[in-house]
Amino acid sequence: MTITTFSSREFNRDCSRAKKAALEGPVFITDRGRPSHVLLTVGEYQRISGERLSIVDALAMRDGSEFEFEPPKLGDGLYRAADLD
Repeated sequence: MTITTFSSREFNRDCSRAKKAALEGPVFITDRGRPSHVLLTVGEYQRISGERLSIVDALAMRDGSEFEFEPPKLGDGLYRAADLD
């Protein structure tokens, strides 16, 4: 994982470079030399926050990103055998 630092001015001039850097690791954005913000990919944010991706969010993604999706397990009682008597 690579950590990159951009000043606010650098970030404002070239945010696409910052987004590319975020693919390799967190990007710290500084104001007057002090860290003020962190840029992460959505996947990395979800990983560290424990947020699970819903199927609706996954289908809404337009950039073709890869993601992990585990559908919830079906519990007992969701189905029952048909009574044919």
